[in-house]
Amino acid sequence: MTSFYLSKPYQPPQAPANLPLSEPWALFGGISPDQFMNRYWHKKPLLVRGAIPAFALGLKNGGVLGSPISPKELSAFAQDDLVESRLIKSKPWSFDLGPFSKKAIPSIDKPNWTLLLQGMEAHHPAAAHILSWFRFIPDARLDDLMVSIAGIGGGVGPHFDSYDVFLIQMSGRRQWKISEQKDLSLSPDLPLKILKNFNAEHEWILEPGDMLYLPPHVAHDGIALDAGCQTWSVGFRSPSFKELLQEGLWRLAESLEDIPDLNEKFADPKQGATSNAEQLPAELIKQVADKLKILKLDQVDQMLPGITAYLSEPKQQAFFNGPESPLSPAAFAKQLKTASLVPSPQTRIICLGKTVYCNGEQVSQAQTPEIVKAWQVLAAKKGFGPHKFNGKDLGSLYESYLAGWLIFRV
Repeated sequence: MTSFYLSKPYQPPQAPANLPLSEPWALFGGISPDQFMNRYWHKKPLLVRGAIPAFALGLKNGGVLGSPISPKELSAFAQDDLVESRLIKSKPWSFDLGPFSKKAIPSIDKPNWTLLLQGMEAHHPAAAHILSWFRFIPDARLDDLMVSIAGIGGGVGPHFDSYDVFLIQMSGRRQWKISEQKDLSLSPDLPLKILKNFNAEHEWILEPGDMLYLPPHVAHDGIALDAGCQTWSVGFRSPSFKELLQEGLWRLAESLEDIPDLNEKFADPKQGATSNAEQLPAELIKQVADKLKILKLDQVDQMLPGITAYLSEPKQQAFFNGPESPLSPAAFAKQLKTASLVPSPQTRIICLGKTVYCNGEQVSQAQTPEIVKAWQVLAAKKGFGPHKFNGKDLGSLYESYLAGWLIFRV
């Protein structure tokens, strides 16, 4: 295979705002997103040869496409403390967390290592563009895009994930073995979650531009066959119901401050003398039960705002920088007449009906209809403007700009 040193970087396009969900896509081997979700999503694996046709077209026309992010750039990202990175070596197995010094990162020609970089959509536009291809899946399910670069023989061992993942080959070749085995027990004496008994049922070698989709709990093992092998993984989170309910209840508890009736003190003027003083009084139980009925904790609508806020939280490693020279509210409004606002690459926006949550905060509450509409457009289209506002109060839109959650499109 032609060396990546001689290749031209592939430039992935940004997906259109309105995805053609019923039309066939090369990304899924000529079936539509509708068909993919119906036949494969969360059900069975799918191998797609030439999922990104540009790689095959490049070869046909005498040019070779390589990864949009060079090995040198990935090495620099792994040295950045704002990027979550891991270095895995085999023979023997070892696992280290970044950031790393330049000397700690193996050279491309060394074998049996893998460097993993999480959340790359926040750090490189090409990764963000790749993610835009998958917006036919709810944003609430999206985790991030991870880039893996490896020397020959590099991999993380046979394992399984508890979430859906698209494995896109971007540079070099990788051999994939998969199994839908029921035995998912792990080797107890290794620093990684490696399957104790892996029995491959299918085996493929993926070339640049190929893609493999795996639903949760499908065992798989990927081995790099070329130096500088890059695989880009688009992962989708699967929170447990325990996690969702805990977060929903926690935020619901915070909202109790807004219910005046709950500030009343418990009183029991009808409490009689008791010979069982150690028991929780029946009157207290009754009155608490009455208040719980008011809260309607058995109705999902009470829990959904907290769950939506939680799912809109940015990744733990997210870091936001406000503008170095922030515009005044008047200048901000003037800029919006000719420019568009877009979410920072690390910003998450999720809607619950017409209510909008951004980075864990409800941003549409007590806002003008014009501001609410702007947030709804930002959530749906990932951009808003140019627009001339009728009012002077730009509320949470301006506050989010100051926080670095929203930025003007360059």
